[in-house]
Amino acid sequence: MNKYETVFIINPNIEDAGVKTLIEKFSNLINNDGKVEKVEELGKKKLAYEIKKHKEGNYVVINFEAKPELIKELERIYRITDEVIKFIVVRTDED
Repeated sequence: MNKYETVFIINPNIEDAGVKTLIEKFSNLINNDGKVEKVEELGKKKLAYEIKKHKEGNYVVINFEAKPELIKELERIYRITDEVIKFIVVRTDED
């Protein structure tokens, strides 16, 4: 299993309970095939540029271990989740 870090930005109009629900949804998805090591909720921050007509967003960082196959599924779920306005998944371990 490889180590990864994902950062996703949630629509700023979503209330705290909705943000927690989304974090739990993505954590559970990762835990099905991998292992979440750390979840950091960075809160609402100003965006460098406007994304989908939003000037700020709720940032969340998750560090986890998973097999490469999980990444494709995780990115698919990010794309179809309307509340997620931007995301990235990067591999963090060194070969």
